[in-house]
Amino acid sequence: MGLLDGKVCFVTGAGRGIGEETVRRFAEEGAIVYGTDLINGSMDESFGKFCTQYKTEVIPMYFDVTDETASKSAIMQIKREQGRLDVLVNNAGIMQDNVIGMISYELMKKVFDVNVFAVLQITQLAAKLMMRQRSGSIVNISSIVGSEGAAGQTVYSASKGAVAAMTKAASKELSPYGIRVNAVAPGLINTDLFRAIGEKKIQENLSHVRMGRLGEPIDVANVITFLASDMSAYVTGEIIGVDGETHV
Repeated sequence: MGLLDGKVCFVTGAGRGIGEETVRRFAEEGAIVYGTDLINGSMDESFGKFCTQYKTEVIPMYFDVTDETASKSAIMQIKREQGRLDVLVNNAGIMQDNVIGMISYELMKKVFDVNVFAVLQITQLAAKLMMRQRSGSIVNISSIVGSEGAAGQTVYSASKGAVAAMTKAASKELSPYGIRVNAVAPGLINTDLFRAIGEKKIQENLSHVRMGRLGEPIDVANVITFLASDMSAYVTGEIIGVDGETHV
């Protein structure tokens, strides 16, 4: 018996990093998993491997999470094929920013479209289905900078702070329907996106982590799995840091 046996799960931004590892962990725990990515075909190989390895259904979906029509179609497909949705993980996001004075409106709009508006939009769509079944778990991905901030990351920090506030508000509204809403706030996680900053910058950042190492995608995915499972049945409205005690 796995922690997620029989649960139907939907993970956005599942093509790599935390999203891909979350899909793998969910499949390992017995869930039926749908995952999204922008790049057509990018998840076919890994999802096929998860299907074979864990003897469950892992279904790739390719669309832009900022496209309301595509997002609605994805939720309707899950409803049509499975009849329910038990878990939503809002992982899709982008990390783009600039120093104050160099931030364009276009940059602000692009970051908030993906990191905030798409999260709220997909949450609304999933919640409608979950409210009918009077159960569900929604897990949002915030960030340590959403509460602590970081120099040069004003826009990204603001977007992730909005996700944390959204999580708190939605949990209050949806808890009477048996729907839990929580967020995970990662710190410095060893993903391709983070590695792109270069080794010198990585070492500078690592000096701020009291546990002395970068987090791995599995560290975040394990906490998401806990929040998705019935082990956290009385946990809602929480923002759980996964940062190895990082001071930014």
